[in-house]
Amino acid sequence: MRTKLGSIGLLLAVVGALLMPIEAVHAAVQGKSTAAAQKSKASPSAAKGKAGAPAQKSVVKPVAQKVAARPVAQKGKVDPVARKGTAKLAKSAEPKGRIEPVARKGKAQPIASNGKLKAVAPVAQKRTARLQAAKAAPSPRLARAPVERYVSPPATPKRHLTRALASSADLWQEPGQLAVASGSALVIGQEGGELLYEKNANAVVPIASITKVMTAMVVLDSLPNLQAAITISDEDVDYLRGSRSRLGVGTVITRETALLLALMSSENRAANALGRHYPGGLPAFVGAMNRKAASLGMRNTRFEDPTGLSSNNVSTAHDLARMVAAAYGYPLIREFSTTPGVRAEVKGRELGFHNTNQLVSSPTWEIGLSKTGYIQEAGKCLVMQARVADKPVVIVLLDSAGKQTRIGDANRIKRWMESASAAGRLPTRV
Repeated sequence: MRTKLGSIGLLLAVVGALLMPIEAVHAAVQGKSTAAAQKSKASPSAAKGKAGAPAQKSVVKPVAQKVAARPVAQKGKVDPVARKGTAKLAKSAEPKGRIEPVARKGKAQPIASNGKLKAVAPVAQKRTARLQAAKAAPSPRLARAPVERYVSPPATPKRHLTRALASSADLWQEPGQLAVASGSALVIGQEGGELLYEKNANAVVPIASITKVMTAMVVLDSLPNLQAAITISDEDVDYLRGSRSRLGVGTVITRETALLLALMSSENRAANALGRHYPGGLPAFVGAMNRKAASLGMRNTRFEDPTGLSSNNVSTAHDLARMVAAAYGYPLIREFSTTPGVRAEVKGRELGFHNTNQLVSSPTWEIGLSKTGYIQEAGKCLVMQARVADKPVVIVLLDSAGKQTRIGDANRIKRWMESASAAGRLPTRV
């Protein structure tokens, strides 16, 4: 019996010894399985790959999945792939095309469809367009003022108005009154003859090329053939003052062209040639000029030549207002004196000629007759018939010192009359 128990115990000991390595192997296997499970939790895609090896070869993962599979950056490190993906997303969110410029100083800038600034028409252009439209509108025909309504006051002794007179006490000091810088000036209503403004208007002064208005009337009064040719000769050249001209000796032009250039561009040779081709020549022509002046009641006016280059051609502002009113009755004088410019053929060459009064091209003026003049003794001169504030007036400006003084005075007169009209009253006589 004891022998059997001893044999059984020995057998159990041997079996236990054999079972110990198997338990160790089993424990190792369990440890590997646990590690594999943990690894599969950390990397699902890797575990999935091991679970289905055949599927791994047939499926191509999108880039977005690769980006999503990246672990979140830790400890301040940025995953470069994720950052690249973010940059692409941000770039795709930007609007296409140009970015609108930022408005400066709170003013909105108009943007064109291509992102560039639109061109904005200047206010001056818009205003010019409105004025041109207004000028194009029909206006009532200006009536010729009867000459007898203009009565010239007694003349003062002949003298040349100096620049000192232009800046003397004649200039206005009170608000609302008119100031002109010309030495002698006159503004008079064409229809009623009412005096609106005067300054040294009775002074007898040289009138330079204002003379050519009388020249034109005397030529037209003789009813000549305007298409007849006249020739510029050496007698028409100004050797006294050396004034320039593009009408060379030997130039042949029609009488009509000579009249146009004399009134529009103040061509001295054209005016002198018109006088020479008058029946009886220059002496007869000058005599006709003085008789015409006397018939118009220009008691303080004398002419010595048809050009105005002579300082002995003298008049007063009042007399010249009478002359302008009479000349307005000649359609050709109105047309030629307000023509902005022409191209004329001279000795086979086409030359451009322009009006000496820049205001005839201004859309803000409605001028019916115009003439400028200048010699040193007379200063800058300007006479006009114009419609200002819907009223036809005659404007005379003599002995202006500066280059633009007469133009500035004319614009001041216009603003003065328009201001009074806007206030519902007539300009105050000054």
